Amino acid sequence: MVQIDVNREALGFGLSTASVSARLRAWLGGSGEHALTKWVVGTAYTIRVASAVVVYLSQIALARWMGNSEFGIYVYVWTWVLLIGDVIHLGLPLAAQRLIPAYNAANANGSLRGFVFGAWRFALVFAVAGSIVGAFLIRFMTPWLDPRQIIPFYLACISLPFVTLSIVLDGIARNYNWIGLALAPHFLWRPLLVLALIAVAYATGYSADAVTAMAIVAIAAAVLAAIQLAMISRRLAAVIAPGARRYEIKSWLAVSLPMILVWGFYTLLTYTDVIMLQQFRSSEDVAHYYGAARTLLLVSFVYFSVAAAVAHRFTSLHLAGNRAVLAAFVARTVHWTFWPSLLATILILALGWPLLRLFGPDYVTAYPTMFVLAIGPLARASVGPAERLLNMLGEQRACGFIYAGAFAVNLLGCFVLIPRIGVVGAAIATSTAVIFESIALYVISKHRLGLHVFVFGGNRSILLDRGYGHGS
Repeated sequence: MVQIDVNREALGFGLSTASVSARLRAWLGGSGEHALTKWVVGTAYTIRVASAVVVYLSQIALARWMGNSEFGIYVYVWTWVLLIGDVIHLGLPLAAQRLIPAYNAANANGSLRGFVFGAWRFALVFAVAGSIVGAFLIRFMTPWLDPRQIIPFYLACISLPFVTLSIVLDGIARNYNWIGLALAPHFLWRPLLVLALIAVAYATGYSADAVTAMAIVAIAAAVLAAIQLAMISRRLAAVIAPGARRYEIKSWLAVSLPMILVWGFYTLLTYTDVIMLQQFRSSEDVAHYYGAARTLLLVSFVYFSVAAAVAHRFTSLHLAGNRAVLAAFVARTVHWTFWPSLLATILILALGWPLLRLFGPDYVTAYPTMFVLAIGPLARASVGPAERLLNMLGEQRACGFIYAGAFAVNLLGCFVLIPRIGVVGAAIATSTAVIFESIALYVISKHRLGLHVFVFGGNRSILLDRGYGHGS
């Protein structure tokens, strides 16, 4: 009986007469790992919100400067960079959040040194090879490409290794709670530099086309990846004692490849709408849809901020073996994700019309699309970072099937709906796929892990039913 009361309090579902201000003080206060996690989540979200503002301003500047057609081409090419950059690292930044805590727990210092100083090198070499292959593919496919896309695609190949390097460094830095160094270069500094270079290009009379925009992005990615590498390498040298390094590449890939299968389908799910729109609709439609999706991006930043901060904590708590504490922590992360996401959605939809008009007067035609697109992030937020939970606790295969199914739903929906109803069809397909994903994540988390990840409900009863309520 005592165990039930403890879990009710830990999960935050017990009756309470505490005032709102007391709850706020409790959130802001605290000590130890819980307080550190809240600080990391808050810092991550602050960076992502600042990034959202800067990225949004840069996208508005590009849309105004380039016009709908050239902006649509830029969006299409940059989407391919993000898609490939998110998978060509072979899952090493994802594996970092399992391997680094495990190496620390086992005092495997040689393996730890080998991973943190070797994983980014391995991923960078692989990304460079991928860029070379990509350049050959572009050369081969030139007769079938829009001539205006060819040079931007070559510039995309140049930027790909630097984007990949930044993503891997991000995955390593999160494990040491260096959330600023993890997220800021990729999500804040680069958009700031892009915005500054856009202003310089505009002032000096450079052509307002996708070529100039992708050149700016490539320069920014290279400069900031180099700075991030220097800063994180110096910090790692200060916290990890020097010694022999064990490069267990086979072991790394045994962990990372199942994860990248999951993440690859997730990435495809994220970018399928834009890629499919380009196949069936004009570049102008792609630009309008992208403006609507970008306007709603702040909602997704809540999810990504929480996931960035807590994934390695899932691993640590799982290794510690205290299921009740893990369940309480999971419940908190779901609430940290859903309620800010709901508030952000309401605010953004209320301001959607004037925000879209910043891109140009004709972008407001995508305003109804925003209401459809908003359903997806809310569905995902309602189960919190469940995908990270499954991956960190060894259920990456089940997670892979979920995202493969969601991708199939999205692809089929886009194929059927976009030719008929355009950008609204892309939004319907994407939101339907995310709803499918969220329901499946909830079901798998409940039945495979004994954890209730939906925002309404609690883990207590499930843990007790499965025999986890007594610290097993």
